[in-house]
Amino acid sequence: MNVDAYRTRAEQFLQEHDREYLQHFAGHKPGYGVDAVYTRHEDLFTREAVEQLRAEWERFPGAGGEGGGARGGAGERERRARWLLAFAVEGHLGAGTRGHEAELARREATLTLEPGGRPLPFRQAAAAQMNEPDAQRRAMIEEARLEAVERELTPLRREIWELSHALARELGWRSYRAMGQELSGVDLDALAGETASFLAATAERHPQLLDAELRRTAGVTLQAARRSDLPRWLRDVHADARHPPDGLLPAWEAVRSGLGLDGSRVHVDVEARATKSPRAFCAPVRVPEEVHLVVPPMGGRDDYLALFHEGGHAEHYAAVDPGLPFEFRRLGDNAITEAFAFLFEGLVEEDGDGARARRSYLLRRYAAKLDYELELHDGAQLLDALAPAYARRLTDATAVPWPAQTFLEDVDPAFYVACYLRAWTLEARLHAALQERFGERWHTEPAAGAHLRTLWREGQRRDPDELADALDGAGPLRFSALAADLL
Repeated sequence: MNVDAYRTRAEQFLQEHDREYLQHFAGHKPGYGVDAVYTRHEDLFTREAVEQLRAEWERFPGAGGEGGGARGGAGERERRARWLLAFAVEGHLGAGTRGHEAELARREATLTLEPGGRPLPFRQAAAAQMNEPDAQRRAMIEEARLEAVERELTPLRREIWELSHALARELGWRSYRAMGQELSGVDLDALAGETASFLAATAERHPQLLDAELRRTAGVTLQAARRSDLPRWLRDVHADARHPPDGLLPAWEAVRSGLGLDGSRVHVDVEARATKSPRAFCAPVRVPEEVHLVVPPMGGRDDYLALFHEGGHAEHYAAVDPGLPFEFRRLGDNAITEAFAFLFEGLVEEDGDGARARRSYLLRRYAAKLDYELELHDGAQLLDALAPAYARRLTDATAVPWPAQTFLEDVDPAFYVACYLRAWTLEARLHAALQERFGERWHTEPAAGAHLRTLWREGQRRDPDELADALDGAGPLRFSALAADLL
């Protein structure tokens, strides 16, 4: 195999894949033609290609251990080999499930709910709950959505994960979990120990924070709250006066201007479309030349949070050094780009218990998700048997009864949950370093923008622990340290 030629083809695949993703999930076309993209590049993802790239990686000292040992000291060539292997493996699994994924996207785009006899597109359910002041109506929408998930979507997701688990074993790993740990280089068990400490440290404070905020924003007590009330809480209509729809893009432009960012490579889409995905996203079609930022307008502060989060991704990708190797421009550890996304999202948040409640909810929810996904992907039990454990873990973490029906919907591939957890930790270190160097209003300082562009030029070249230590000299990331900000 010519590895250089493989890199070139891999980048072509990602450009075509991300453009197709953009067209469908931005609501421009009903079909999701990912199957055709995989067909054009199917030789990239054969088992033979995976095995050859694995052999390339295993030539480096320390490669191949399941405990995260491949992470340290083997150098950039080892990292590039590992990330290229991870790309091939993910593509191999994607090729095996692409038909299911296309059908899943089609069903989500065409499903219509009828809560109370009133038609509602499936992808509009979250926005409807956010903007619905009546708790009973919110619960009705939730019931209709969960019924559709269980009937139409869970069977497909079950097949996707069963296939993914089987393909991981066929490639020689003991389980999908073992594969994820080895290819990411992250010690997932150690991270789970950190999240367990965080959950224990914040267990008493979290319900107090959440109860007050639910009363203020959703009109319910924590004791009476249902999951259907959470979108209304996160929407926080009381903040609408500070987050008007016509101020969304000007607010983003003001931050970009204050930091002296160019933004000419970033295409922003905040238009409303019925088939647009309810989940905002950044599509880095060609890094750094063409980056798309897509936000479905839900209303109020949540639109600002989504735009600033995805804007952090977009500015990062658009500033990457075009001369970097493909693996560091487009692959690498996504905890890096997620940290920059959380950094900009934090500019929308305001100090006080409301912000602490939202942060506590997110951190605790994702901490519980990691624990669940480690069990889900271990392969020791049938998938359906884990639905009650999922509901129990999420209920304990959030303090709100959690539906078991979302036990497969609430899972991203390749343990992306670990990227989020480590990104929040890195963002805290990054934010503190920017404040110390440029002041509390760092986002108004062109010098801070120049500093960020210096970091962004590296793409995802560095290990997140290395980047954190370079920022403040305080050593590797520790998720449990985030508890102090919530107590």
